Amino acid sequence: MSSPVAHKWNFAARFRRNAFGWRSQPALARVKEAVAEIKKAARKNPVLAAEGAVLFLEKVSPALAHVDSSSGAIGTVVNNAIDVLVPIIAGAPVDGPVRDRWLERLWQAVEDDDIPYIELLPEYWGELCATPERAAQWADSFIDMVRMAWENTSPGHYAHFKGTSACLSALLKAGRNEEVLSLLELSPFKYWHYRKWGVKALSALGRHAEAIRYAEDSRGINEPHGAIAQACEEILLLSDMADEAYVRYAIYANRGTTNLATFRAIARKYPRKTAGEILRDLVKSTPGEEGKWFASAKAAGLYDEAIVLANKTPCDPRTLTRAAKEAADEHPVFAVEAGMAALRWLCAGYGYEITSLDIWNAYRYTMEAAAHAGSTQETRDRIRKLAQTSSVRFVAEVLSKELGQK
Repeated sequence: MSSPVAHKWNFAARFRRNAFGWRSQPALARVKEAVAEIKKAARKNPVLAAEGAVLFLEKVSPALAHVDSSSGAIGTVVNNAIDVLVPIIAGAPVDGPVRDRWLERLWQAVEDDDIPYIELLPEYWGELCATPERAAQWADSFIDMVRMAWENTSPGHYAHFKGTSACLSALLKAGRNEEVLSLLELSPFKYWHYRKWGVKALSALGRHAEAIRYAEDSRGINEPHGAIAQACEEILLLSDMADEAYVRYAIYANRGTTNLATFRAIARKYPRKTAGEILRDLVKSTPGEEGKWFASAKAAGLYDEAIVLANKTPCDPRTLTRAAKEAADEHPVFAVEAGMAALRWLCAGYGYEITSLDIWNAYRYTMEAAAHAGSTQETRDRIRKLAQTSSVRFVAEVLSKELGQK
């Protein structure tokens, strides 16, 4: 096994205490640069990279102490950094004394993290311990404090211990699954942040149905329903019960930042489901918002379905215009209908901060697609009819001007 060697990290000098003041953009850039530097080192020297990761996690919170974090961007980028750096630390081939020193340094960083920025780190404590034996030692160092915090809770008084997640994570790594469950029975609240460890413990014991019931019983007004669905879905998928996982949890467990991201996540996870089946179920899950699934249908090559959705409820005119532009050569009939749908919603007053350029683009790409489809005159007549019935005078004027030039 290797031991860390002396190395001058470029990021180290940039992460002085309060180094960034209140400015978030330089801080965001520096965090990403530091992670990139450590990842680069990991390709040649995993031990050196792990030492750098520990150093970064010690320095990051003090350096960001005064940064404006109101947008949440700083917290997100640090959490992403932790996701990347933990496996580097956990996988480094070092002897026991070195790893013990790393863990002591990391725990001191957690204790000193007042903002906090590295509060996610205890979630990985079992992984960072690397061996069940070391994890058991850390669990024993935490468990009495966890019991004390939970047993001494009374209405209006709740003791918080930073080591609670670390304790549960370490117990799980140590294979002490029954202790995880018995410890969680002391918790005064059904708090998913902790109860997820109970789900993991039950799964590790092979009690999958009980694990799902335990997760479902964790639901509450303020609990993350998506995360609970993800845990249940994972159990069912690992149990080769994909059909049940799909019906019960797929939509809620895979919601992305966009409808298209949701569609793609489900499609990747359930390859035996056709794109049409997935799209149909997603559309059904959001009644009254059918138009928002247009991009998903288009991405799946379901062009007829996409046009039906685009005309059923409002769809972003710019998305439709872009589709008309991109599909004009290979799928001109679809492109014409996408462009017509864009113009229809513009004429009805939909779209955010619409300008004359948006209207002109919709008209232009619709007519270009019509030329490819051999329906120029028919399409122009359809647009003229739309313009005549438009409820938005501004849109009608722009279209009438374009139509009058032909």
